[in-house]
Amino acid sequence: MKTKITPEDNALTAARGTNTIASDLVQTLINNYRNNQMNMVNKGLGIIDSNSIWFDLPKLKNFIAAMEDEIRNGNPDVSDEEMGIRFYYAAYPKAEEWDIMADHPVEKEYAGRHTLVMVPTLKKADENGEMLDYDFNPSNEAAGKSMALFSKSKGSTFPGTTFAENHGTLAPPSDPKVQSF
Repeated sequence: MKTKITPEDNALTAARGTNTIASDLVQTLINNYRNNQMNMVNKGLGIIDSNSIWFDLPKLKNFIAAMEDEIRNGNPDVSDEEMGIRFYYAAYPKAEEWDIMADHPVEKEYAGRHTLVMVPTLKKADENGEMLDYDFNPSNEAAGKSMALFSKSKGSTFPGTTFAENHGTLAPPSDPKVQSF
C-alpha cells in the first residue's frame, strides 16, 4: 500500500486503489487452490505441501530497493512503471538432493515443498515493438550493460548467479494458526 503526504495537513494517508479484495473471494480462491492443485500435489507426491509463504516486510523492502538500485545503475532513466517483479512457482529439491542447497539458509524440512522465487522484470520492446515485462538479471553483464532480454533459446546458458529472492516462511511446516484463510 502506498503512502503519501497530504499537502493540507502533512499527514500520511493510504492510497488504496485496487489493494482490496472481498474476503469471501479471497477464501474462495484459496479454497480452490487447496482443493485442486494442492490436493493433487499431496496425493501425487505423498507429502503435505505448504499452502502459504510469508516474507517479512524488511526482506521485501530490501529486495525492491536493491532491485531498483541495480536496474538504475545501468540505466538511471528507468521509471518505476518499467520495473516489476515476477513470482515463479517453484519447489525445493527432495531431501536426498538437498546438497545443492548447501549455500542457501533453507531448512531441510522444506524439502519437496513449493516456494516462490521473485525475479526483477524490466519493460522492453520485443522484435515487433510490443512492450513486454522481461525477466531482468543485473548480474548478467553483456557489453558492459545489464540485459533484460535473456533468452532460453538453444545454446544459451544461464549466468552463474541471478538476482532473486525465494526464502520466506512456509506453512506448513510453520504453524498455520496464524493464517486467516
